[in-house]
Amino acid sequence: MSIVSEENNIELRTRIEFKESVPHIIKYMGSKRDLVKYLVDSINEIYDGEVVCDLFAGTSVLSGAIGHNIVMYSNDIQQYSSVFAKTYLGNYDWKEYPDLAEAIIENAQIHVDNVKNLYPDFEFNYTEGITLNEFNALEQQQQELIYFNFEDIENHLFLKNYSGTYWSFEQCLWIDAIRTAAEEYLETPVYFPILSSLMFAMAYNAQSTGHYAQYRDANNLYSMNSIIGCRNKKIKPYFKRKLKELIQFTGSNELNHNISSLDYRDCLDILPNGTLVYADPPYSFVHYSRFYHALETLVKYDYPTIQYKGRYRNDRHQSPFCKRTEVVGAFTEMFEKVLQKRLKLVLSYSNTGMIGLSEILEIAKNTLNNKFEVYTKEVDYLHSTMGRFDDKSREVKEYLLIAKPI
Repeated sequence: MSIVSEENNIELRTRIEFKESVPHIIKYMGSKRDLVKYLVDSINEIYDGEVVCDLFAGTSVLSGAIGHNIVMYSNDIQQYSSVFAKTYLGNYDWKEYPDLAEAIIENAQIHVDNVKNLYPDFEFNYTEGITLNEFNALEQQQQELIYFNFEDIENHLFLKNYSGTYWSFEQCLWIDAIRTAAEEYLETPVYFPILSSLMFAMAYNAQSTGHYAQYRDANNLYSMNSIIGCRNKKIKPYFKRKLKELIQFTGSNELNHNISSLDYRDCLDILPNGTLVYADPPYSFVHYSRFYHALETLVKYDYPTIQYKGRYRNDRHQSPFCKRTEVVGAFTEMFEKVLQKRLKLVLSYSNTGMIGLSEILEIAKNTLNNKFEVYTKEVDYLHSTMGRFDDKSREVKEYLLIAKPI
């Protein structure tokens, strides 16, 4: 439904319509994919045609669901999130890029062939009947490539930093190769679906549980065979499948979207007064930058200094929402900016979060000074934990705190 403003003759939507089947890109802890209808229905309770901001966008699934018919501000301090947002919100004329997936793979193959010609001794084969000791020796040989100087190859970041960890040498070779081929499209909108498709392939080839907090070790034959199953997967078909799916989902989009990689406070500062903000801050003490550092590195491709077994970036973002000493202040600053700019707010939080709903509600009411209508809702929800065994998901209550200027 829409109305036309008589004052400026601009059509304003009074209810946001959403797409239910948004192609997913990565496995993501705490993804709101299954809650999109509930979230959009809740946003519609206070929506009057203004711009909508997804303040902690993560996988940017909200942009994928509603960005075809309303103007979005999509923000997340992690740069990989902006790639997802630009993928979903991009304006494409796919007729200009016939057979794009095949063209990318053809260019990537040139890189793969070049590496193999330069380093013919780098063969790491998981042969049938391999023993546990032989397997671990093979993994160790790949992991030690972090000390190798790939001076003859310009793009070798994943080969050097991640071979034998989350991915095999062969998988890392193809990650670097497709990332190299993507650069030909750097100045075009299709650059972002290409990177998104590569991140999908990485997620579904990795031997970890869906994130990159730590890769698995083979301590017995069961874990060895499980890892070998992952090692034998191929980056190329996963990449091609996802890119073709994203091409089918996306198309023309001429809305003036804004996509940023800012601290949440800086993003709130640049929003137009009266913007409707959906905020889904981190809930737990574990920083998302620990879980998804490899995606950040893929996007930046900046050869960072890496640390510890997990091979984390040494510049990982630390969210105040993940620190017990800072979380109250983080919420307070958010509500202060909501008050200052008379923003509408739909805030997601969990009953397993760093602080309770009652405390958040108290902060909101004390900060907003009776100048806002504030109420809460809740829904039972199966939260993805990315666990390996019995704890892959957990029943939680998803709270919504909704604040609207009076």
